[in-house]
Amino acid sequence: MHIIRSSKFVLTAMFLLSGCYSVFAQNKAKPKPNIIYIYADDLGYGELGSYGQRKIKTPHLDKLAKEGIRFTKHYTSTPVCAPARCMLLTGRHGGHSFIRGNYEMGGFPDDKEGGQMPLPEGTVTIAKVLKNAGYVTGAFGKWGLGMANTTGDPNKQGFDYFYGYLDQKQAHNYYPTHLWDNGKRDMLNNPVIDVHRRLAAGAPDSAFDYFKGKDYAIDKIADRAQRFIQEHQKDPFFLYLPMTIPHVSLQVPDEAIKEYIGQFEEKPYYGERNYASAKYPLSTYAAMITYLDQQVGKIQEQIQKLGLDENTIILFSSDNGATFNGGTDAKFFNSVAGLRGLKMDIYEGGIREPFIVRWPGKIKAGTTTDYVSVQYDIFATLAEIAGVKAPPSDGVSLMPVLTGTGKPTPREYLYFEFSEKSGQIAIRFEKFKAVKSNVKNNKNAPWELYDMQHDEKESADIASKHPEIIPKLDEIVKKEHQQATLKEWEFIDPKF
Repeated sequence: MHIIRSSKFVLTAMFLLSGCYSVFAQNKAKPKPNIIYIYADDLGYGELGSYGQRKIKTPHLDKLAKEGIRFTKHYTSTPVCAPARCMLLTGRHGGHSFIRGNYEMGGFPDDKEGGQMPLPEGTVTIAKVLKNAGYVTGAFGKWGLGMANTTGDPNKQGFDYFYGYLDQKQAHNYYPTHLWDNGKRDMLNNPVIDVHRRLAAGAPDSAFDYFKGKDYAIDKIADRAQRFIQEHQKDPFFLYLPMTIPHVSLQVPDEAIKEYIGQFEEKPYYGERNYASAKYPLSTYAAMITYLDQQVGKIQEQIQKLGLDENTIILFSSDNGATFNGGTDAKFFNSVAGLRGLKMDIYEGGIREPFIVRWPGKIKAGTTTDYVSVQYDIFATLAEIAGVKAPPSDGVSLMPVLTGTGKPTPREYLYFEFSEKSGQIAIRFEKFKAVKSNVKNNKNAPWELYDMQHDEKESADIASKHPEIIPKLDEIVKKEHQQATLKEWEFIDPKF
């Protein structure tokens, strides 16, 4: 009997080992794809060559578009930093998201660094979903969703590794005294710089040197991101790269600025509209975007050299439209491609973003799509790419659009809510877009309605011609809006 049981045990063990080997062989043959999501900061819809830019050079991102798919009607979830990041990582729109504004804690000095409203404990992020699916997860750049001593610590929100700015106020300065390395300060070789100090008009050239340091944050962040790829080239990895460029302050190494000096008629910026002064503001802004483009190029090159190209999907977008202060000039660069509004606006210029995706062998090169999509779709999309079922979210997977193998789950509309500025709501449906502004001051503010097929610049309000639509819009708001967690964020149905 003992011998028989032993034989059965051996046979069973051999069967199980054979099955394990079979699964192992399949996994080895078809490893999970690496995912790289690059998130620019305040990059306008029209600031890449592939989206019509003529004054700023972005060859690497243009190449990415030629080798992949370019979306022409892609939206951020909301038009400012912290809530856009929250909605991207959690797959929630502005009416459901826990974080709905830039709720600031602390101040600008190092000893007052307090970050923003933290993600709560138990938040389901795409990083947690991918980590559970066997991915190594890393985030490099600007976090803005809580400090290391809070529930919003990126290491508590699904990321194995984080390097960069935890407090987005610190990210106003590209030469900070420190960045954060998994909850610990990594001290940089930079002096303390008050980037919001104004210079007197006519200040000498030497005065601008105050805003320069030795360790450029973007270089440090990009180096750590590339190290992460190098160290985990044999693992499936998720690299979230929320770069701070081109968010002001206007700061970039001098060598980068030299490429543009003399191309534009410009005069010095002395800090009149906050942020660091710059002798060549137009050249500096252009150079910052080109510098971002170069970092994307370095990552593409690294992926190819490591032999990971065929099994890596790279996605690129921005958190909101171009900014309006700090010495920038959105009109000069046609930063939002003639669309209405800028950052903090729920009009097209504030929320329509470039979106480029490259995945050799899966996405047909040189593709352009006008499919209407939004960043809270990324949660479901990345889950499907990883081969796991996505937890409930407000978005749909874009995989059918990316691969051209079908149609995504149908939906009636995209919903946007933005509590800052005047309190704004937008609904994108059929061929229309409805906008309601100044809701904080007027709960009964009228709806504006635009025909997005013929009037993408939102210049002609046609609400009066479609009175039958207005009640439907109000019903959508009732359906999609949940009470905000903070009084400051609740503008649709305040009960405080």
